[in-house]
Amino acid sequence: MDVQRGGRQILIHGMALIFVGLVWGLIVPQTPFPRLALTAHIQFLTNGLLLIVLASLLLKFQHRVGSRSVAVMVLAAWLTWAMALSEVANSWWGTAGILPIAAAQAGATGGAPWEELIVTLAHIAAGLALIAAWGLLLAGFARGAEKPV
Repeated sequence: MDVQRGGRQILIHGMALIFVGLVWGLIVPQTPFPRLALTAHIQFLTNGLLLIVLASLLLKFQHRVGSRSVAVMVLAAWLTWAMALSEVANSWWGTAGILPIAAAQAGATGGAPWEELIVTLAHIAAGLALIAAWGLLLAGFARGAEKPV
């Protein structure tokens, strides 16, 4: 995947995450666990901004980020959706395993084992992918600007 195409996809994911997060903010008070719904709202907005920054850096500055690295970044954007949507579901489930502080504040005592598994796996996968994406971005910038053709 080339940098321009991947960067644009990441940018669109970021903008869409922010849009969904703003709309989701209207629903937060209607959920059984509004504190967990607020966590999902914050995840949509902050991760949307994070992806917009990542895409902007890819698209506007010279670097040596390769196509495979960009593919990892696009994967991280997709996995971010899974994480944020698992938090939306969690505002009904009330799981407590991966987000114990938010769950305690929400009064959630834990969900069914399969619910806990979904939320946990979504968070671990997205977290690791985002760490890898930003590490690859940092490496691509640290190696210096592309040489003019």
